[in-house]
Amino acid sequence: MIKVLVTGGAGNVGSALSKALVSSGKYQVLVADNLITGDVEKLPQIHPNFTFIKCDVNDYDEIAPIMLSNRFDYVFHYAALVGVKRTLDNPIMVLDDIDGIKNILTLCKNTGVKRVFFSSSSEVYGEPVEFPQNEHTTPLNSRLPYAIVKNVAEAFFKSYEKEFGLNHTIFRFFNTYGPGQSNDFVVPRFINMALKGEDITIYGDGSQTRTFCYIDDNIEATKRIFENNLHVNDIVNIGSGIEVSVLDLAQRVIAITNSTSKIIHLPALEEGDMTRRLPDNSKMLTVLGRALKPVDEGIKILVDLFRTKI
Repeated sequence: MIKVLVTGGAGNVGSALSKALVSSGKYQVLVADNLITGDVEKLPQIHPNFTFIKCDVNDYDEIAPIMLSNRFDYVFHYAALVGVKRTLDNPIMVLDDIDGIKNILTLCKNTGVKRVFFSSSSEVYGEPVEFPQNEHTTPLNSRLPYAIVKNVAEAFFKSYEKEFGLNHTIFRFFNTYGPGQSNDFVVPRFINMALKGEDITIYGDGSQTRTFCYIDDNIEATKRIFENNLHVNDIVNIGSGIEVSVLDLAQRVIAITNSTSKIIHLPALEEGDMTRRLPDNSKMLTVLGRALKPVDEGIKILVDLFRTKI
């Protein structure tokens, strides 16, 4: 059976990936997560092909025994401190993730891992200079620690391939939402506020745009790239190609939930809230061979789910 390590596997995307791999019956999956932002409730239920170990990948002494004893075939390195406010409030913790990146790459090289996948971010694009944002243009104009770490990480992955022949694929994730996303993020936060009839707060005038990719589309695309050996030593944008302003998102949520919530504008963030996001997702669309789930459909799915929890 193929052995796979998913670091950060108790997070939104990592847990969905872990469940998909375990349910296929083809993989022995081990999740390593320090649970700072992850949650064990998101992980697969008891299953003979699944193991969870609480572990800080930034600490070599914690992750090394796991990788040395298991000899994984493939690694998905999704562990990272995430969330705009959290990363702004904890810049040193963000920078510590560089240690984890180096640990994973060194151990992958030394244990014969065939290919390592990395969760990069749309933040590497910084303040946009070109639309749509394509994988070959990386402005390096963001001063945020989170963006800097993702850029440094990508350089590490490329360097390990050049120096040691360690194959990789870099996924640049744009906003991926779904049932496993915490209320730190905009879609579940807006939905929960609307369902409770609470005021929906927006930073600034809400004209800043984002794209929203439903978790199932993310997982299907990344799993196909993995299983069909596509985009080896390449970068792939994973996200929707349709821009939605934050204000429009709030209005859509209110309409879909038939909520009485009002939209309240807070002072704009001093940093970290980029004006636009729009990926060139042509590689992703080619892999899937279909269109992505419209954001209104994804919102309706979450509304039905969240209603059962209130």
